[in-house]
Parts: sequence; structure tokens; C-alpha cells
Amino acid sequence: MSYELVRDALACACVLVSLGIAGCGEEAPPGPTGPAQTEVLTPDAPPLPGQTECRVVKTTNIPIASASHLALCTDVSYETNPPSGGDHWGQWAAFKKYTTPVPREMYVHNMEHGAVVLSYRCDDACPEVVAALEKVFDEAAADPLCLSSGAGPKARLVLTPDKDLDTPIAASAWGATYTATCIDTASLAAFVAEAYGKGPEAICYEGVDVPPTCGGS
Repeated sequence: MSYELVRDALACACVLVSLGIAGCGEEAPPGPTGPAQTEVLTPDAPPLPGQTECRVVKTTNIPIASASHLALCTDVSYETNPPSGGDHWGQWAAFKKYTTPVPREMYVHNMEHGAVVLSYRCDDACPEVVAALEKVFDEAAADPLCLSSGAGPKARLVLTPDKDLDTPIAASAWGATYTATCIDTASLAAFVAEAYGKGPEAICYEGVDVPPTCGGS
């Protein structure tokens, strides 16, 4: 391995992360250039509360024009919902399950590292939705890159609530999204397997365990 590659790898895993500044991948290719491809599924499952039908939409090869690292708490508007890539904060979240929302600008950085983000929106308690996403999270294949780090996570996955979703269930990876109005763990698990590890950077170094508070909220 060349000196330059070693240097860049170490830079991504150093204390720059804790400072919330850009530490890696500024010159990496941003991602797919399109055109996007969409697949619609209608699983035989009941729609979740507030929905009229069971509908799963998987979109891949979504164009990503920019992937700049921004200062913490910088607002970013994303062209897809959930986000499929783009500019993001210099910090990324630890690969784990959250009950407090991870900011989109943070979990998009996880996606840049090849992660899949499982997300959900519930107006009230939705234990069946959370249980389904946790099942997919727990049963996802182990990642040799993560296991090689010893104390690292099993895989590059994040599970988080996201109040800004248009559907009760979603998942996102670099250049790909999944949305669902019903619980269908088979199609969700398939999306995770297909979209995993597609970010421009292959990094499983742990991120920040507790997302920052911005603007006092």
C-alpha cells in the first residue's frame, strides 16, 4: 500500500472526527450519475395506520452531484426523501440503533462510508415498525471490514427515527432509497443487501455516539 493511501486512511480515523471538520474523501467521486431506476412492489401485507395501500418503492442509481463536508449544524436540503447522498457534516454517527433522531446531515456521512440507514416515522408509538427494522438490522450480514477493526460494529448500519419522512418506513444508501407504507422485511432486507457498501469511501471507523444539539433544540 502506498504512503498516500496509508496517510489518507489514518486521516479518516483520527481526532479530526471529534472536531467535526472534514477529515476524508473530499476528492472522492460523489456517486452515480443517473438515470435513476425505480421498482414498485405491492407486497401482500396490511398498510400501516394512515396509509391506504401496501406499497414499496425502491430507487437506485440516483445522481449525486456533490459530497462536500460542511461545518456541524449547517442546514442541508436534500433532493430525495430519504436522502440518497449529497453534502453533509464532517462528523458521522456511530453505527448503531438510535431512539433519538440522528440528523440527516450526519447520517448522510455514514452513507458516504457505505452504510445503509434504516429510518421510520411514527406519529404515535409504533413498536411493530421498530421491531421489524431491528430484525432487519440484527440479521444483516456481518461486514469483514468492520470485524477486522476488533471492537468495531458488526456492520455499517444506522437505525433512527426521522420525522421528515413521507412514509412510515424508509431506508437509504449512497445513490439509493427505499420507502414503504407497510411492513415487508423481505424487500427491506433485500434492499440492505443490494445497497450496502456502495458509498465512495469504505470506512467502518466508529463515529459519534451522541448526535450534537444544534440551535438549542
